[in-house]
Amino acid sequence: ATLDSAAAELSHPPHRATRQDRWRTPQGVRWFAWEEVALCDPDGGCFAIRAVGHDMTRQKLAEEQFYRLSRAVEQSPVSIVITDVDGRAQYVNSKFTSVTGLTLEGILESGVEVLRVGHKDESVYAAMLQGVRAGGEWRGELATPRQQGEPVWEAVKISCLRNPAGEITNLLCLREDISERKQLEQELRQAQKMESLGTMAGGIAHDFNNLLAIINGFAELCQQCKPSPDVLQHNLGEIQRAAQRASGLVKQILTFSRKAPVKFAPMDVNLLTREIIALLAETFPRNISFQTRLHEGLPHLHADQNQIQQIVLNFCVNARDAMPQGGTITLTTKLDSGASLARLGADPARRYARLAVADTGTGMTPEVRARIFEPFFTTKPVNQGTGLGLAVVYGIVTAHQGFIDVESTPGAGSTFNVFLPLAETREVSTPTAVRNESFPGGTESVLIVDDEEAIRSLLEKALRWKGYQTTTATNGLEAIELLADPTRRIDAMLLDINMPGATGPQVLKVARVTRPDAGVLVISGHLTPATRAEFEKLGHRDFVQKPYKLEEIGRRLREVLDRSPAPGPAVP
Repeated sequence: ATLDSAAAELSHPPHRATRQDRWRTPQGVRWFAWEEVALCDPDGGCFAIRAVGHDMTRQKLAEEQFYRLSRAVEQSPVSIVITDVDGRAQYVNSKFTSVTGLTLEGILESGVEVLRVGHKDESVYAAMLQGVRAGGEWRGELATPRQQGEPVWEAVKISCLRNPAGEITNLLCLREDISERKQLEQELRQAQKMESLGTMAGGIAHDFNNLLAIINGFAELCQQCKPSPDVLQHNLGEIQRAAQRASGLVKQILTFSRKAPVKFAPMDVNLLTREIIALLAETFPRNISFQTRLHEGLPHLHADQNQIQQIVLNFCVNARDAMPQGGTITLTTKLDSGASLARLGADPARRYARLAVADTGTGMTPEVRARIFEPFFTTKPVNQGTGLGLAVVYGIVTAHQGFIDVESTPGAGSTFNVFLPLAETREVSTPTAVRNESFPGGTESVLIVDDEEAIRSLLEKALRWKGYQTTTATNGLEAIELLADPTRRIDAMLLDINMPGATGPQVLKVARVTRPDAGVLVISGHLTPATRAEFEKLGHRDFVQKPYKLEEIGRRLREVLDRSPAPGPAVP
């Protein structure tokens, strides 16, 4: 049938044809390419066919192999990007397009540097590109932005492609979606943070009871002993200092326990160390003391502050448990070069901050020390530890491209050394100018909305003392009624969040309609990220955290009023 169809085709000018066919031979399947010409007489009649064939099996197999590879690359669950040596895109597969929303045509038109996608630190990107161009390989984890939706966490590997002569011709980038793994890691860290706080619960309760005893005791003295003005001032000062200590303790616990997204930024490890010690000194047993040896002027880390805080707290909790009879925990920071840490696999071109936590406890045997970073491994009694603490620490340090080194001798204590790469640039915060007037006054009318009677009374007395006119609402619904009353003048509102009847955001929505010129200061005992986001969607940015100083309320209220347009008088 094939020859008949070929003859039929050759019977028509130009009497030439090409075809391919597949032959079975004792050696296997072979492919042949044929070039055929019809031999014709002067009258145009064809009397013979001349065919020349050549074996194209090797070419056919190569084409099939290329097709399979191209399908595999295009349908790969991993994003694949190929660029020239300067990072200009030459190919992106469908997975990369579906993740980022970027097509090859769009990339070429816009000039997007595809290897830069997800990189936020220019110096890290430049060092990566330089290393890969020199024949190296780069691995890391990046949050890849998308045109729609949240960023996608990806494990990224970038390497070079060479021609047969060994010359680098292209760069290859592989990006694997690890968002689910990152989510599980975050949940594990959160669970372990709660475990750490749980082990400190007794100390926290003890410290709070001490502070409450101070507050109640000095308050009773003020009520019952009719002290002189000087003694009264002293007693009130003790009450205020105890309340401020309690406030600081609550803020530190909330900061540590909150579930926050991972955010790498320059951070001061010395400042964080001092803050951790301030928390632990209040909650650890009194037979444990703290020492610090901090390298002053240590450059900033490029790290997630919450995770570094978790590392230090884990080490300190373990140190406490290793010293049941008491002892000393020493926290040290130092500056190290990558070259001096070659045995740990550090980058010799980078500098590292060393954060060390040492104790004078029981120490570890070599067998225990070899297993401490294994998940669920613990030497503590049943129901006193999950064995996740150091496993989580190891994961955090690895994600920061850092290293851990442990020194321990039975009976002589342990030292945990963490080495973390420094940020290439240092951000220094500018001190805020101190205001001369601690509680500025005014004559405007302020609506106070809070379901706690004592707080309403406190704010009302303080504002009236400074010249303001005040109106109070005991819940959200009452506040909405007052806001809707056109005969009532309201220049600003102090707004609580969690109230019966209507929530803070619901009250704010009404105020935006009925009192668009009124300033609003939101006051909260615990402002969650979700609640803050709800307020920010309404364009609100002014918050004060409970407990607060009255001076802070007065200053922030004045700022809100001064920014707001002057409202007209109430309608009679």
